[in-house]
Amino acid sequence: MPRFGVRARHTASTITVYQAYRPEIGGPAARDGRFPSTWKRDRMTWIKPSFLWMMYRCGWGTKEGQETVLAVEIDRGGFEWALRHACLSHHVPALHGDRASWQARLRQAPARVQWDPERDLGLAPLPYRSLQLGLAGEAAVRYADEWIAGIEDVTPLAAKIHALVRSGEPERARALLPEERPYPLDDEVLAHVRA
Repeated sequence: MPRFGVRARHTASTITVYQAYRPEIGGPAARDGRFPSTWKRDRMTWIKPSFLWMMYRCGWGTKEGQETVLAVEIDRGGFEWALRHACLSHHVPALHGDRASWQARLRQAPARVQWDPERDLGLAPLPYRSLQLGLAGEAAVRYADEWIAGIEDVTPLAAKIHALVRSGEPERARALLPEERPYPLDDEVLAHVRA
C-alpha cells in the first residue's frame, strides 16, 4: 500500500467523497442532490474519499454538528482539477522552499491537501495515509455547482456498521463497507502535494 495514495469508491466518471453535517444541511442535500442555500460557499469545506476516516472524524455520525453522513459522488475531472490546484496544508521545505513561499502559495490555492493516518474498522491509525481535500473559493463553488453527480445519506449505513463493530462482529461489519480501491492518478497530479 503506497504511503500517499488515494483510495476511493469510483467509477469511470465519478469518485465518491464523504462529508458530515448537521441534519438541517445534510437532510436537504441528500433529498435534493445539492447543498441548500444555507450551505456556506465562502468557508473551506473538507471532502474525504475514505469512509473509515470520515467515521473517525464524525464518530460514526454521533458528534454534534456531524450527525448526517453524506456520500457525495463528484466528477473525476473536478476532483483532479482540485488536486492540481491544491497546496499542502503544512510546509515541506523540499517541496516549497522557504516558509514564506509556501504561505503565499497556500493563500492563493483554491484547495489544500492534508494527509492523515488511514483508519481501520476500530478507527485505530494505519501505517499509510488518507487524503483530506479542502475546497475554498473557486473550488468550493465548482464543487457545489458543477461537480456533484449525486448525494446519498449514508448515516444508516454508518450506524449499522458501528453497531456490528461494537457487538464484536468485524467480518459482518467489513462486508458492509463501501469498496474503496486505488484511484488512478498520474504521478504529476500528486507530486506537489505529497508530504
